[in-house]
Amino acid sequence: MARKVIITCAITGSIHTPSMSPHLPITPAQIAEQAIAAAQAGAAVLHLHARNPLDGRPAFDPAIYRQFLEPIHAQTDAVLNITTGGSHTMTLDQRLAGALDVLPEMASCNMGSMNFGFFPILEKIKTWQHAWEPEFLEGSRNGIFRNTFGDIEQLFERLAKPHGTRFEFECYDVGHLYTLHHFVQRGFVKRPFIQFVLGVLGGIGADPENLTHMKHIADKLFGADYDWSVLGAGRRQMGLVTQAALMGGNVRVGLEDSLYLKPNEMATSNAQQVQLIRGVLEALGMEIATPSEARAMLGLKGREGLNMPAALTTSDHQVKAGVLVGAK
Repeated sequence: MARKVIITCAITGSIHTPSMSPHLPITPAQIAEQAIAAAQAGAAVLHLHARNPLDGRPAFDPAIYRQFLEPIHAQTDAVLNITTGGSHTMTLDQRLAGALDVLPEMASCNMGSMNFGFFPILEKIKTWQHAWEPEFLEGSRNGIFRNTFGDIEQLFERLAKPHGTRFEFECYDVGHLYTLHHFVQRGFVKRPFIQFVLGVLGGIGADPENLTHMKHIADKLFGADYDWSVLGAGRRQMGLVTQAALMGGNVRVGLEDSLYLKPNEMATSNAQQVQLIRGVLEALGMEIATPSEARAMLGLKGREGLNMPAALTTSDHQVKAGVLVGAK
């Protein structure tokens, strides 16, 4: 049988800003439209952040989340994976707000506090749509993304344990694997789903040998009792996720991780990236996991466990959320 590969698509994130790409989804309507298209293209898991619809800055208001989560949930079977990382400017309570409201099947969990530098982008863009953008990027020069041991414990105690949400454990360096192993030993989690994150300034570099090393250490710490995927930041995205698939892992793409489809060609949508990696995987003889198959592979609670309307009609979306797919 061909191996099943889970494609995760990270739709918008909090690092890229509106001035960096005209194709980055900002409003709830845009996020919903691109997420649904990505799911139709083959993404079983949708990793989701919220943005202020007026200027695109990172947002945490559950009401904004619901404006795109409800149509995505109604129009796809995809697994909703809600960030608890949010932005380095948010408090832990703010970062948790969207997930605690929806109680998703999955949520992200950064496995440590770290330098998370995206200020070098300032050298590449001369004209900004919004004043907050260069200030936000410059803030990463002296800011730290915080996720202490106590913060991680709160994620388990407030979200995972009472509500059955499983985490995508984002590991930006080798030390994060040891931190995750600490929580496994303490009984907080069984069979973790690890997202190796390569290429963020402050974390491990986007080199093929670093991916091999991360996988070696994960094997040492967890044996065969874990699932894994790879996120390659920026221009190394497609090469690293292809390497991951060849090594037996799953893959993550999306405009949160890279704004490009190939060198010097911007992606015009998240679905484009999903279609590209799907073609690569199928050419290599692999099959794309459906959302139902991804749920079984990752031991998720199922979409019925979300604090979300079971189904909404088109008219419900239009009246309640005002974010019909294709709406401007």
